[in-house]
Amino acid sequence: MSLEEKVSKILENFEDTPSSEFIDVLKQIQPQFKSNLTSEYLDGKIQKISDAEDESEKKKQCKALIPYLDWYLQGL
Repeated sequence: MSLEEKVSKILENFEDTPSSEFIDVLKQIQPQFKSNLTSEYLDGKIQKISDAEDESEKKKQCKALIPYLDWYLQGL
């Protein structure tokens, strides 16, 4: 499955996507950001999600990062 397909699948079915899969996709699109500041910000957010113990908290934090997936698809 291509990265574009993975991103589309997550956007279509966010509620059933595990946070680990969401983080994996974010890490794959992260190198495409032109700004180091954006990449560093995303690193911090990914770490915060990874550190959360409760899956519902992880999902809540992932939901706030959905615009990055939208940006990736629009940039194609």
